[in-house]
Amino acid sequence: MTLQEKLDAMRAASKTRIPPEAQAIMHRSIEDLRASGITNRVARIGDPAPDFTLPNGVGQPVSLKGLVARGPAVLSFYRGRW
Repeated sequence: MTLQEKLDAMRAASKTRIPPEAQAIMHRSIEDLRASGITNRVARIGDPAPDFTLPNGVGQPVSLKGLVARGPAVLSFYRGRW
């Protein structure tokens, strides 16, 4: 199964487990974001990320610049549980 097929399956499954009223709110929010023009400012694949420094798991500062100096870096945004 390709990634696109997996994503399509997940999208189809969400329609059965998310109540219609919640889906309506989600769709309306997405359309509001698109209408605001925010999607024109979203980073695209291959765009360089600005440097930043955040604490690691033990509280020590780690910069993106420092990580990239050692090799490729992956940014992962964990949103937590809804």
